[in-house]
Amino acid sequence: MTDQPKSSEGSAAPFGGLTIDFGNDSPPAADGAGKPSGGEGFGGFAPIAILQESSPAGAQTRASGPGTSPTAPGGRESKLLIIGSGPAGLTAAIYAARANLEPIVLAGSAPGGQLMLTSDVENYPGFAEGIQGPELMAAMRAQAERFGTVFVDADIEQVDFSGRPFRVWARGEEYRGESVVVATGASALWLGLESETRLRGRGVSACATCDGFFFRDREIAVVGGGDTAFEEATYLTRFATKVHLLHRRDTFRASKIMIDRAFKNPKIEIHPNTAVEEVLGDAKVTGLKLRDTATDMVRDVPMEGLFIAIGYRPNTEAFRDWLEVDDAGYLVVHDETGSKVDGVFIAGDVHDHRYRQAVTAAADGCKAAIDAERWLESQGITEVATATAW
Repeated sequence: MTDQPKSSEGSAAPFGGLTIDFGNDSPPAADGAGKPSGGEGFGGFAPIAILQESSPAGAQTRASGPGTSPTAPGGRESKLLIIGSGPAGLTAAIYAARANLEPIVLAGSAPGGQLMLTSDVENYPGFAEGIQGPELMAAMRAQAERFGTVFVDADIEQVDFSGRPFRVWARGEEYRGESVVVATGASALWLGLESETRLRGRGVSACATCDGFFFRDREIAVVGGGDTAFEEATYLTRFATKVHLLHRRDTFRASKIMIDRAFKNPKIEIHPNTAVEEVLGDAKVTGLKLRDTATDMVRDVPMEGLFIAIGYRPNTEAFRDWLEVDDAGYLVVHDETGSKVDGVFIAGDVHDHRYRQAVTAAADGCKAAIDAERWLESQGITEVATATAW
C-alpha cells in the first residue's frame, strides 16, 4: 500500500509530492535500476519505493528558486528560520509555530533526515506496534504545517550570521530571520557501493541501536575499525548468533578496552585486512563479496545483514565561518542549545555525537524553540507571553 500521511486540513504528501510505497504494489522503474521485481523485503516488510506525485493545491511547500517564494507572512522573512527537517528541526517547528513565531523551515532537497532511510522504528515513544521512519517524519511535518509552518524544500548554500536579521541562501533565494535554529544533523558515512545503496533498509543499516532487534538469531557483519564499530558489534551480540567485524587494515583505531572486550566475546569474530567489495542479494542481503587486502583474494560468504560503522559526518560546512566546531566537526553548544552567536541556536545530531537518537534530537528541537522564543522576547522582538504556549 502507499502511505500518504495527511494533516488535519487534509493536505497529502507533505514531502514535496513524494509518497512512500512500503508494499511494492507500484510497478518498477522503467530501467529497473535498484528495483526488485517481487518477493518479500528484509525482515518481513516489502522494499521501500519513493514515488513522485503531483503536489496538492494550497500546500505550504516551496522548492525555492528564481521567481518562487514561501507564502508565509513576510514572504522570505520570519522571526525564526529553522535549518533542517529531521526530528530536531520538525519538533522545533511545531513548538515555534505554536508560539506564533511563524517559522520557515529550510528542509533540504531530501527532507526528513536519516529516518527517511529507516524502516521500522520501535523505540520512539507512543507507537506500541512501531512505525515506519518515513511515516513518522511525515506525521511530524504535517503537525508542524497544521500550526502554520512553511517549508522550503531546498538545500542551503551559505549563511551570514554577522548581524540581525540573520541571512540564509537556498537555491539563490535569500531568507531572513530574527533568530535561527540549526538542526542539519549528521550523515552516516557509507562504503559507496551501488549494492550497499540498493539494499539499505533491506539488511544494510548504519544504526545498530535502531535496527539490531530485526537481526535476532541471524549471522551479520559490521564494517569499521574504531570505537563505534566495536561498540556496535558488541551491542549486536544481544540479537545475532554471530557478528563478524570486518576491517580493511590489520590495526584498529578503537580503544584497547573495546578491542579486548570484542576479542573475548565468543559471538564476535574479527577479520582484519578484509574489505567489502559487494553486498549480495536482490530483495534483501544474502551475502558479502569480501577481498583480502593483503593477498587480493576474493571470496563470497553468506551473511544476513551488514552494519556500516565507519563514522558520521556532521552537516556543518555552511556554518564553519560563523559557529564553533569541535575536533570532529560537530557544532559546539553553549548553555543547552546556544551558540557563540546570540540568537542562533543548535539542536540535534549536528552537535550530538553521543546519542544520535530520534527522541533525543526531538527533545533538542523542543529546547531550541523555547530558548529562541524566550530570546526573542528578551530582545523585544516578540511580546512576553502571559500564558505559556507549551
